[in-house]
Amino acid sequence: MMAGQVLAGRYELGERLGVGGMSTVVRAFDARLERDVAVKLLAEHLADDSQFVARFRREALSVARLVHPNIVQVFDFGLDEPTHRQYIVMELVRGQSGAEILREEGSLEVPDALSIVVQALRGLEYAHRNGVVHRDVKPGNLLRGEDGVVKLADFGIAKAFSDESSITQVGSVLGTAAYLAPEQAAGEQAGPAADLYALGVVAYQLLSGRLPYEAQSLTELALKQQRELPPRLDELNPEIPPQLAIAVDRALALDPRQRPASADELRHMLTDGARGVGPDPSTTRVAGPSTSATSVVGRQGGTTTGVARAPVQQRQPRAPRAPRPVPTSATVAPPPARQRRRGGAGRVFGILLVLLLLAAGGAAAVVATSNSNQAVKLRRVVYDDVQQGVDAVKQLVNDNTK
Repeated sequence: MMAGQVLAGRYELGERLGVGGMSTVVRAFDARLERDVAVKLLAEHLADDSQFVARFRREALSVARLVHPNIVQVFDFGLDEPTHRQYIVMELVRGQSGAEILREEGSLEVPDALSIVVQALRGLEYAHRNGVVHRDVKPGNLLRGEDGVVKLADFGIAKAFSDESSITQVGSVLGTAAYLAPEQAAGEQAGPAADLYALGVVAYQLLSGRLPYEAQSLTELALKQQRELPPRLDELNPEIPPQLAIAVDRALALDPRQRPASADELRHMLTDGARGVGPDPSTTRVAGPSTSATSVVGRQGGTTTGVARAPVQQRQPRAPRAPRPVPTSATVAPPPARQRRRGGAGRVFGILLVLLLLAAGGAAAVVATSNSNQAVKLRRVVYDDVQQGVDAVKQLVNDNTK
């Protein structure tokens, strides 16, 4: 559509404000309400996908209910029949996007960067409380007006695009791959924690002028997230308070459970960190993800010690050790048999001793066992005739041995 055309019978299109792979944003004038607005024209092929159209309507309705100073208001949406184009009518923000600010300035001072991020967190907190997840937080969707107010744009639109639909193209996400949370890049359900991760990347970029992970594809990004721990912000810029660097580090945790529990919590961590309030920077650094809810890496003298970065995939549980075999009669002889062998050996020794004594003198003390408990007892046997003594000993042996 060209400048000067009228959309939906009321929106007079003007200059183009921005263009992307899936949409074009133009300035327009709402003739009915007599005000300037921004109109996002979705790509023509999207109108041919009925699933997308239905999903887009649901998301647009939910986003239109979000009324907050730090969220771009959605006024209208629909289909322009003559041109067969889906459109969204939004509040017009006169100012710059975060992407434009980065292109012009490279990086920002701590107060300026913190102002942008903190205002965006206020908008996220409101949206999350109302059940809406942005899913596409990036500098281009943070608009700073001429009055310094920062507004989040394109709420809910990313969700419509990211759901299962034929309109989802690989090229449509590569431009924002660096801001995708690991669980989001892996195709898992993205919740509020994914928005906090993305805004953590934005904060890192605003404060340092670089991304924590430079990647050209989702695969490369995932590998770097698993294998590398980005430099902490205070290492890149000594003017950044270490406590602020730790707060951003927490937002960048690969395990969603290690990130702040809410946008408000992250906002307080950042504002406290800018004042030097927070955990001891010499002993704490978040790493992740891990199979547990905590994974902390200590930092001493510029080196990293402690728990190494774990892979995104959860470790498979270690197989339990095989139990030791239970002794059986086939492998271990029972104690009574050993006792009987010891007792039998003792009796043989005693008999030989008696025979020697009898042979020497005709009278002796004889060893014999006589009860079921295998107790050893002594019995004195005295005969005048050696042969009788021998016969008596033989009888004792026969009676008490097997």
